[in-house]
Amino acid sequence: MATVSDITVSAAINSLSALLFLVAFAILRLQPVNDRVYFPKWYLKGIRENPSTAGPYVKKFVNLDVRMYLRFLNWVPAALRMPEPELIDHAGLDSAVYIRIYLLGLKIFVPIALLAFGVLLPVNYTGGNFNTMSDDMKDLAFGEIDKFSISNVPPASKRLIAHILMAYVFTFWTCYVLYKEYKIVTDMRLHFLASQKRRADQFTVLVRNVPSDPDESVSEHVDHFFRVNHPDQYFLHKVVHNANKLAQMVEQKKDLQNRLIYYTNKHERNPNKRPTTKAGFWGLWGKKIDAIDYYTQEIEKLSIEELAERERVIDDPKSVVPAAFVSFRSRWGAAVCAQTQQTRNPTRWLTDWAPEPRDVYWNNLAIPFVELNLRKLIMAVALFGLTFCFMVPIAIVQTLANIEYIGKVLPFLKPLINKGSVKSFIQGFLPGIVLKIFLLVLPMILMEMSKIEGYVAFSALEARSAGKYHLFLLVNVFFGSIITGTALQQLKEFLKQSPSQMPETVGVSIPMKATFFITYIMVDGWAGVAAEILRVVPLVIYHLKNIFLVKTEKDRDEAMDPGSLLWPITEPRLQLYFLLGLVYSTVTPILLPFIIVFFSFAYLVFRHQVINVYHQKYESAASYWPGVHHRILIGLIISQITLLGLLSTKEAANSTPLLLALPILTLWFHRFCKKRFESAFSKFPLQDAMIKDTLERATEPQLDLKAYLKDAYMHPVFKGGEVEMMDVEEEDDDHYLVATKRSSRRGSQAGTQEGSPEDRTGGIYAAV
Repeated sequence: MATVSDITVSAAINSLSALLFLVAFAILRLQPVNDRVYFPKWYLKGIRENPSTAGPYVKKFVNLDVRMYLRFLNWVPAALRMPEPELIDHAGLDSAVYIRIYLLGLKIFVPIALLAFGVLLPVNYTGGNFNTMSDDMKDLAFGEIDKFSISNVPPASKRLIAHILMAYVFTFWTCYVLYKEYKIVTDMRLHFLASQKRRADQFTVLVRNVPSDPDESVSEHVDHFFRVNHPDQYFLHKVVHNANKLAQMVEQKKDLQNRLIYYTNKHERNPNKRPTTKAGFWGLWGKKIDAIDYYTQEIEKLSIEELAERERVIDDPKSVVPAAFVSFRSRWGAAVCAQTQQTRNPTRWLTDWAPEPRDVYWNNLAIPFVELNLRKLIMAVALFGLTFCFMVPIAIVQTLANIEYIGKVLPFLKPLINKGSVKSFIQGFLPGIVLKIFLLVLPMILMEMSKIEGYVAFSALEARSAGKYHLFLLVNVFFGSIITGTALQQLKEFLKQSPSQMPETVGVSIPMKATFFITYIMVDGWAGVAAEILRVVPLVIYHLKNIFLVKTEKDRDEAMDPGSLLWPITEPRLQLYFLLGLVYSTVTPILLPFIIVFFSFAYLVFRHQVINVYHQKYESAASYWPGVHHRILIGLIISQITLLGLLSTKEAANSTPLLLALPILTLWFHRFCKKRFESAFSKFPLQDAMIKDTLERATEPQLDLKAYLKDAYMHPVFKGGEVEMMDVEEEDDDHYLVATKRSSRRGSQAGTQEGSPEDRTGGIYAAV
């Protein structure tokens, strides 16, 4: 069990690491050669230019102004200076609300920490149960930190009343802060939607599962259906093509062009020698050939194949999938369509708000709608298996965290691990860093699983990946660390004892794991956040591209990698800190200062990154907030249930009815907030839509909306191509008869098998 000295060693290592990262960042950001790495957002906005390099040649690479180094910490006030409205204009609402999550953590945990340190810490420390507990449970390793936890309070003690009372206070305070924040974010979202500039997704609906029609193509069928059923508001549409193979060709061509640029630049630096490569896989083996000639020929060959595939996709009716982006004359018309059922069969003509064009994940639009539920079921089973497979590395990490157990099982290691410095390093630093390494590859796996499920927007993919990652951290990192850590120490007892006795052992282990989670917070939340601002990987990649690929200023701009908030990774990690803070606030309050340091430091770092670095791929107007609120409440309920289990081990059965009320009240609060706020994150009020439409017509009477919307949802591979996309020809807006190719059916219900029960007669027009 880690001692106070072990935690001190860990704190020193991680604090020193964070300090070194910050000093390195403060120096590197001042160098002209790194300006595009640490301020890419300003370059993308066209506000910042290359630093002046007049004077000695070395000034192109190194900042020689000594005064700048004396003010190397000026990035701190600069990160805090920008007011929130300006931050929203600069970085978008998604980024501004994300920063508020760190503030939310401070709002919740600073008052809780003050109360816990003032009330619970003295109650725990003076409990006097530490020696008795150590003698009764010799198979468990206890440390000095346990003197500050509820473990030090004797069973059936009246001191436990303080923990019950504080559980109520912490619950009510957390719910109050969450309610206020939900209200603020909802108001921010509605104001943002009402005030933001015109966007294509405000007028557009994504229609899926379009039924087939024997007389009309998908494009004609969509046009006919919406002209009949939305005659006053329907404007135009863009059908979706399965261009996944073409997109792969385009990406392959870009890769070949980058390789050609690399070898061309290499030849320009040394004109006397032609660069060579190998014809095998990735140029690693095979016959040596002239690299420039080879990649030139490959690009020409691929360009011919790309053009042929482009023509095939456009001309082949089978490449059109039963989906379309349908645009309306007004936001009001789009809102009515997106938020209503189109036919009596709820599985056909499914409509929802279209993602903004940057947010569309085109690959998944080609997935047949009937496959989606099956895909989700398969991925749910895969997630279940993956979650429990990761119990093995979690068990390894817990073995490192329980060094006394290692000494018992492997006695020959005792001389080594009993050395003070080695023991402090293993218990205070190594478990946290090993766990972080194991978790590095997981988000990529979860994102691929979300893609297989078939979501058609990057925002939806990231939200689903975040949900999976949160579940994984909850089951593996939190419950897994507690259960496996205890099982490793009491394996024989676990096998012998009845199931009714296991909660007692697990309940005792929850406060014992506080030291492990403290070290994890310091590794991931202190040193990890400091490493984020240093941007080592983007720095190295940028300079490699700058050396081998960059020829023009445009190339230099493309070499920049501003990155983004990486929502599927950062938000679940944040939720783990909320969970740890809520669970240990009544159990081991000494963990709370480490949580507060994390939220404070991360708020500063990520605010700087949002202002100067990150460039979001899309803007969802904080549509993710209900998920944030929901997951924090999950952490709150878990904290209440774990406290209930702990008190049951303390012979405080009479407290059970009192604590059972807390999860019930929390669930009621969740239901209340869901009804009060959640609709604002999935629906757009018709009143607001009408107001915005009216103002736009009054201020921009000559607006050519058709030109604005016509190509907004064209697949990226078709933009600027040699073959032009063609849809149904737009007709005069004022016509009253809708042309149709049907000869034996009336209306727009053909092909749906849900038409009017009336007899259908022939005709070539459908009356509007």
